[in-house]
Amino acid sequence: MNSRLGKPNFFVYAALVVFVLFSFFPFYWSFLVASRDSGMLGESLPSLVPGGNFFANASRVFDLVAFWKALGNSVIVSGTVTLTTVLFSSLAGFAFAKLRFRGSNPLFVFIVVTLAVPTQLGIIPLFIAMSQFGWAGHLQAVIVPNLVTAFGVFWMRQYIVDAVPYELIEAARVDGCSVFRTFWNVCVPAIRPAAAVLAMFTFMMSWNDFLWPLIVLNAENPTVQLALERLQSGYYVDYSLVLAGTTLATIPILIVFLLLGRQIVAGIMQGAVKG
Repeated sequence: MNSRLGKPNFFVYAALVVFVLFSFFPFYWSFLVASRDSGMLGESLPSLVPGGNFFANASRVFDLVAFWKALGNSVIVSGTVTLTTVLFSSLAGFAFAKLRFRGSNPLFVFIVVTLAVPTQLGIIPLFIAMSQFGWAGHLQAVIVPNLVTAFGVFWMRQYIVDAVPYELIEAARVDGCSVFRTFWNVCVPAIRPAAAVLAMFTFMMSWNDFLWPLIVLNAENPTVQLALERLQSGYYVDYSLVLAGTTLATIPILIVFLLLGRQIVAGIMQGAVKG
């Protein structure tokens, strides 16, 4: 039985427009408050037109806290964690999905089970370890514990199972490819959409991480989330400054999404075609 999907009607487009507007409004509201002063929050009918104070408020943010250093630290931490997580998770996922070795299934089950362990349970022993290594207060204390994640290994393994046929791997072996060359030439081109999604999620989680950097870093070496927290630590909170910093801190995430969006959309379309 053949079926055809009809073209989207007016209500579908209207629903999509409303959804986009509601999704974009929080970011616009942050920019709106950041472009004015905190007094607009007390108005019964605040204006929805941006003011002209955004650059002045942004300048004050950089004057009050070490925001440039915080941005640089967050870029270093999030970029490094994203690259290593995608690389190591792809390698581990390829091994679990396509290589046969003793104990692979129990080991993979153990990795999945660790997802159920709350992160807070490991904070105290992890902090003790970082202190003994002499890393407390340094960026490696934030980077090294997050070089790879159990979710990343699970995500890539599940994608590689269906995305990379055994026939291609066997053909590469017949041609004399090593395991790593098979992974690089056969597996990597097929898993780019999943890797892009994992990179996007990893960058966002690392960029927005607050608890662990708060514990292990100090005020002289903050990430962007700690810098935003310092803007709110006074007796009087100037929300125009806080939201100006929040707007600035959101820009790198938007840039990463624009860079990876093409691969993410390609992966979604590929899954839709397969379905």
